[in-house]
Amino acid sequence: MPPFLASALWLVMLVALLHFDPAKRFKISPALWVPVIWLFIIGSRLPSQWLGMGITDGPAAQSMQEGNAVDSTTYSILILLAIVILVSRSFQWANFFSRNVALVAFLCFALLSVCWSDFPFVTFKRWFRDLGNYLVILVALSDSRPLEAVSALLRRFSYLLISLSVLLIKYYPQDSIIYSAYTGAPEYIGATTSKNMLGVLCLISGIFFFWDTLTRWSERKDRRTKRILLVNALFIAMTVWLLHLSSSTTSALCLALGCLIIGTSRSKTVKRRPALLTVTIPVSICLYLVLAFVFGIDINASLASAVGKDPTLTGRTVIWSAVLSTHTNPLIGAGYETFWLGPRLEQVWRQTGPGINEAHNGYLELYLNLGIVGLLLLVAFLTSSYRSICRRLDTLPSLGSLSLALWTILPFYNVTEAAFKGQLIFITFLLGAIIVPRTSGIRSNSQPKRSTFEKPPSQLREIVSA
Repeated sequence: MPPFLASALWLVMLVALLHFDPAKRFKISPALWVPVIWLFIIGSRLPSQWLGMGITDGPAAQSMQEGNAVDSTTYSILILLAIVILVSRSFQWANFFSRNVALVAFLCFALLSVCWSDFPFVTFKRWFRDLGNYLVILVALSDSRPLEAVSALLRRFSYLLISLSVLLIKYYPQDSIIYSAYTGAPEYIGATTSKNMLGVLCLISGIFFFWDTLTRWSERKDRRTKRILLVNALFIAMTVWLLHLSSSTTSALCLALGCLIIGTSRSKTVKRRPALLTVTIPVSICLYLVLAFVFGIDINASLASAVGKDPTLTGRTVIWSAVLSTHTNPLIGAGYETFWLGPRLEQVWRQTGPGINEAHNGYLELYLNLGIVGLLLLVAFLTSSYRSICRRLDTLPSLGSLSLALWTILPFYNVTEAAFKGQLIFITFLLGAIIVPRTSGIRSNSQPKRSTFEKPPSQLREIVSA
């Protein structure tokens, strides 16, 4: 099939999917397209890259510092739109701050790092850009029907990028396949810029469609629900195919873990005794930390060997040693998102070779930028969000199971990838981690007949505010 015809068919299919979006019957606000566009950019390529200004796997130090006017303008417009939307909804900022103290403290400390950063202006620009991650998530969570808004956001995002990645790989290989600078082997990237990003895209898409399928399964005999489940099955198949092409072991393992958490949380045993799951997860994480840091057992290398991968985690141990040799301030770090600039970047490249621009470990990355204080604030946020998610399992098991799965995979994913910054997996995690207060001025519209997937708007508002 000619690429032009394939593109036309893809566009027709996409329009049809969006036209029959399950969220349309709930009259989800058009404002949801702001976070959809934001996630599309974060999960794929920058606007400048889509416009043909180049895709680089390892940007040069100068371009990393200067940024791009097209990208900055796009981010600024979306952030401004998000602020306008929240103001129009009379968003209760004071209440939000009081309910998310740990998150607010983390963001304030990141902003304060402007004072000791070697690149204060770059620090502020990147902090402001990443502030948009939280603002667009608030746009979705402050909707009059937050559960349906979250579902619609992830569905539309997956519709766009999963189908587009399949199209690009099948008909535009020159734009979707790159070759490793070290081995020369082909790497499938789809609509993203690296195989790991494609893996994360598949991870989020796979978890969402698996969760949505289980949520709707009890009504599978309904004709409308049956059509939705068929679409879900199609996208699960495409997601698995893309995940196989990406060869992202971390994403594959995390997808299996996330689906296991969702399935387990919906079992009758866990529904009767939620503590069986909510206690097991933190205990497992603590056990991992004890084995790794107290007894010195290299679990990562053992796991990598078990799945047939390099015990050095594809050179990650070399990167970790190189970045630690830069000797940043252990207490407060180098400044928010500015470790990979200037002399430090050049020093790391001398040891690892050019092209490396992240530590491939979220905890180490955060330590390099914000030190021990930043790590402690992050742990506080993860702890408080886990408590909120556990309470949600009692009040709204559907949303709670998705939030718990995203929370669980985040700590493990960050062992081999740096995702505690403005990356897709962290932004998606915020959908279940942020506590949003009740917003005044929400319209109360008549609603169609509700299924087990749905709750009255007022009840959902109380749940999200819990």
